Amino acid sequence: MQVALTVNGRDVTIDAPPNTFLVHAIREHLQLTGTHVGCDTAQCGACTVMANGRAIKSCNVLVAQMAGAEITTIEGIAQPDGTLHPMQAAFKECHGLQCGFCTPGMVISAIDLCTHYPGSSEEEIRALLDGNLCRCTGYQNIVKAVRTGGAAMTAAATAAADAAATDTVTV
Repeated sequence: MQVALTVNGRDVTIDAPPNTFLVHAIREHLQLTGTHVGCDTAQCGACTVMANGRAIKSCNVLVAQMAGAEITTIEGIAQPDGTLHPMQAAFKECHGLQCGFCTPGMVISAIDLCTHYPGSSEEEIRALLDGNLCRCTGYQNIVKAVRTGGAAMTAAATAAADAAATDTVTV
């Protein structure tokens, strides 16, 4: 079956059997291998992507269920010129990754967390990231990265809003 959706801002049509999970469509049909297959049971979070602005685990949703959806993978969050998303930069700066296997899903989940729960405490971040597992036990630096990235996201949003307000012409 053919499923039309938008992935990382690009309209795509995926021709896949009806029982194809989104993670496999992303990796095998679109060759976007930053989305990892970990457990295949929605337990580890390595396959996390954004679907219509919310983090989902792509290993337990069929691509057919995503018809018309806007999907963002880890490959789609940096700027076109290669500038890292504030959360990616924070993970790099704060050493929020070790082996890197969980990192794409962790970064996507962290962006969702900071978008919907800005200013979360360390305890809240730990609770909200509960569905993402790091096998290297790098949680201390991951939490530090999420707090740093969240602050940078808030600062960037504030700067963008201020710039938009400045661009408004009053007559």
